Amino acid sequence: MIRFAFEVFRLLRPRQWIKNFALFAAILFAGELFDQLIFEKVFVAFFVFCGLSSATYIVNDLFDIKKDRMHPFKRFRPLAGNKISVSAAILTAAILIFISLFVSTTITPAFFIICLVYLSIQFLYSLFLKSLAVVDILAIATGYILRVYAGEFASGFHISVWLLLTTISISLFLAIGKRRSELTLLSANKKNLIQETRESLSRYSERLLDVYASIFATSTFITYSLFTFLENPRGIKISLGVLMPEFLPTFFQRKWLMITILPVVYGLMRYLQDIYEKNEGESPERVLLSDRPLLITVVLWVIMVILIIYFIGP
Repeated sequence: MIRFAFEVFRLLRPRQWIKNFALFAAILFAGELFDQLIFEKVFVAFFVFCGLSSATYIVNDLFDIKKDRMHPFKRFRPLAGNKISVSAAILTAAILIFISLFVSTTITPAFFIICLVYLSIQFLYSLFLKSLAVVDILAIATGYILRVYAGEFASGFHISVWLLLTTISISLFLAIGKRRSELTLLSANKKNLIQETRESLSRYSERLLDVYASIFATSTFITYSLFTFLENPRGIKISLGVLMPEFLPTFFQRKWLMITILPVVYGLMRYLQDIYEKNEGESPERVLLSDRPLLITVVLWVIMVILIIYFIGP
């Protein structure tokens, strides 16, 4: 029983839940992260998306059982490795979808709708979108983008257009990196095996994906830089009063959020290094959790953003 529960837990791919922290982007940059009522609502939305995303991973595994058994790593997944029965997987996915959608109706109607949109796109991806070159990348990126919008609809706080463009750019960058790493991983195999494992991969060349990655790494840097320059952070501010010399208040009226460009640039370069030098990137969350310098960079970026928005000011 314990072994079965463990395999069910693996089937949910809990490591993938790290992507759902994107739901907190709207309240983080709106300066409302420490508002208890709003935070609790987004926190519930976070777990709703954990349930929905796990359900879609199960559905994808159900469609890809035969293909996963030919994959160097995916053949060890619970379904592909015959650790979990198909009927148990279907029941688990159905329960997750039902509970998640029910809870989503208690948050906001818009959040419930975006949950349905997310599910629809993920099911279409599992059915046939993942077999279409370019479209498969767009579908993967859409999943990241919808997470950010889900946080916006759950909280009621809007993200700026430049943050939206940054989200689109980095989502496409991560999706392309995923495909690039998959192609590298399977390149040692015969081409017909690549096509059987992931049909769309046979329609990409390494050079083409390299160009795509360069485009969206650059656009991520540019759009985030513009966001930090144009954004006007709101939130809790610490006033030092008489302890602060007269010239310092003027000094602190700088675009301090632009400092966070530094860890973003390093993070992009480090991630590209993981893709090209270490042949990783097939699973963004695995790269993040296994690459200590990259993980430290992300944590540092979060701390810097919170300090600047909530304690220093624009």
